[in-house]
Amino acid sequence: MADFYVGLMSGTSMDGIDAVLASFGDASVNIHAVHSEPYPQELQNALFAAIREPLDVALDPSGELDQKVGEAFLRAAHAVIERSGVPGQEVAAIGSHGQTLRHQPNAVEPFSLQVGNASIIAAGTDTTTISNFRAADIAVGGQGAPLVPPFHQWLFGSSDSNRVIANIGGIANITVLPADGDRVIGFDTGPGNGLMDAWISRHLAKSFDNEGAWAASATVDQSLLGCFRDDPYFSLRPPKSTGFEYFNPGWLQEFPTDDADAADVQATLCELSAATIAAAIAEHAGDTQEVFVCGGGVHNCELMRRLRDHLPDVSVTSTRGAGLDPDWVEAVAFAWLAMRSLHGQSGNLPSVTGATHKVVLGDIHSPKL
Repeated sequence: MADFYVGLMSGTSMDGIDAVLASFGDASVNIHAVHSEPYPQELQNALFAAIREPLDVALDPSGELDQKVGEAFLRAAHAVIERSGVPGQEVAAIGSHGQTLRHQPNAVEPFSLQVGNASIIAAGTDTTTISNFRAADIAVGGQGAPLVPPFHQWLFGSSDSNRVIANIGGIANITVLPADGDRVIGFDTGPGNGLMDAWISRHLAKSFDNEGAWAASATVDQSLLGCFRDDPYFSLRPPKSTGFEYFNPGWLQEFPTDDADAADVQATLCELSAATIAAAIAEHAGDTQEVFVCGGGVHNCELMRRLRDHLPDVSVTSTRGAGLDPDWVEAVAFAWLAMRSLHGQSGNLPSVTGATHKVVLGDIHSPKL
């Protein structure tokens, strides 16, 4: 069987689709091509509207979103395969995370909903496509998230040092990798870039705070920070996961942000992300020697500076120092999970998600018999 896999990922920032074409060794990754596929503005607006007001989304618009996101993921898959020069028939499988609209692992009937019709990807590429990775873990009592820690363990685990991988997207999560190979844990620590993105969009009409410059220009409001950190999510014990359905502009409205300087609020949100990531590491991995950061947060210089300030005795660098470009870690992880699923191998870690046991993840969409 061909050993090339495509991974497709779009996170809570909803800025588009990351696509990679990769192959895997015993404990190594070879990236053959990468591609970023931005969402058309109209589709991005519709996705944001759906997650902001989920109860207002009717069935027909939901179905249309599923189709349109599937088509966008198909374009990303075509582009990365073409860039790689690898013949399409040599791609063994595509792993598509889809776009999360709702993640409710603690509901009476737990679920995690992603759109992006994978049958469109399978038919359009003539390649087996695996999607809906979270459902199988939830079915056996897990949170369905985070799903990337098993890949972190496989690629970044080291017998020489106690490591943490911090993935900072719209939401931040950590994976704790003890040098002795003991129990790996991982969980969402809370907001990453998402609240900062929402705040700067509201006040400066920018989609993100480039290098954290706006936050760096202002002063942390310590009183407001204390209010933020009193949120009960931060004191919950893992396993735990969260998303935009919790940490969103509505969450910010519960606090006296309108009485504060807008730039100071941005600085405070940056501090919130850094402080809660660092606090999670201190509490659950106090003997950490190295933190490797991936995701969009690695480009926020102010966030990285604050994270280092909170972890003065720890090396804090990007995952590039551990062998993988920080912008592509999650997309590569879903290529790896697709490989696992295609071979009937488990893809979850019960010590991370709280599942009762390991399971094979994902629904397999075959383009033909």
